Amino acid sequence: MSSELAMDPERPQAGPASQGDPSPSAAGPPTLPAPALGSDQATGPAAIATAPAAAGPVIRLQQVNHWFGSGDNRKHALKDISLTIDPGQIVICTGPSGSGKTTLLTMLGGLRSCQDGSLKILGQELRGASKEKLAELRLNVGFIFQAHNLMMFLNARRNVRLSLELHDRFFDQNMDQLAATMLEQLGLGDRLDAMPANLSGGQRQRVAIARALVSQPKILLGDEPTAALDKESGRTVVNLMQKMAREQQTTIIMVTHDNKILDIADRIIIVEDGRLANASQEAAFLQRMRDPAH
Repeated sequence: MSSELAMDPERPQAGPASQGDPSPSAAGPPTLPAPALGSDQATGPAAIATAPAAAGPVIRLQQVNHWFGSGDNRKHALKDISLTIDPGQIVICTGPSGSGKTTLLTMLGGLRSCQDGSLKILGQELRGASKEKLAELRLNVGFIFQAHNLMMFLNARRNVRLSLELHDRFFDQNMDQLAATMLEQLGLGDRLDAMPANLSGGQRQRVAIARALVSQPKILLGDEPTAALDKESGRTVVNLMQKMAREQQTTIIMVTHDNKILDIADRIIIVEDGRLANASQEAAFLQRMRDPAH
């Protein structure tokens, strides 16, 4: 999915998807200042980035549909999706390739607007949302792409610092130190000044994960976040995510085919042919995922 996420979110895409490096430290993420809260009177797109999340679900979809293309080439990618996700939940989204997982994740991250139905994130309706409103929403979302998408001309610390520079609340903090501390939590304390070209694939992915976590987003979205990691590194990463969900009420949604991390999920949703699977379909799919021979 990462290649889709890196593309123009409004560009039709051909197969929308649906619902050995050093061992990192197992310590939790660094303590960062709490997000500044906006005025109760805040309105408009800017309110998304400054106001506290509304009581109730962080994400609510009701009868959401999405299409790509037009005319004879029009493809129905998401079909009548209804879903509610609460603060602090860890949700794993899985299913066959090309089933709509990526399309769903890009919508939840504000990379595309809702065409049909209702999509509310942090209390804001995103049906027909403008690019400006979606950009404001994305300040509350951390993204972990399968392809790390690092800035190849910046070292590891500077790549992570970029995430902090998007938020006014960190301007009076030592952003270099915050970035370094997060990288240390992921076992990269000795690679702070390394350029991406001099890092292994797993190390690059951990830099990308640090970049997503360091600003303490309200929502964290991951596309196969552990795919490039060995078993121990992958477990450390998901343990950090669990800590964020528990202590900061971060809502975490991951698209993955990694059956080794199913145990961390509060909820597992299956997307098949653009639809959420029913209970019996989910049970059958999960049985296959947990089969040692799978």
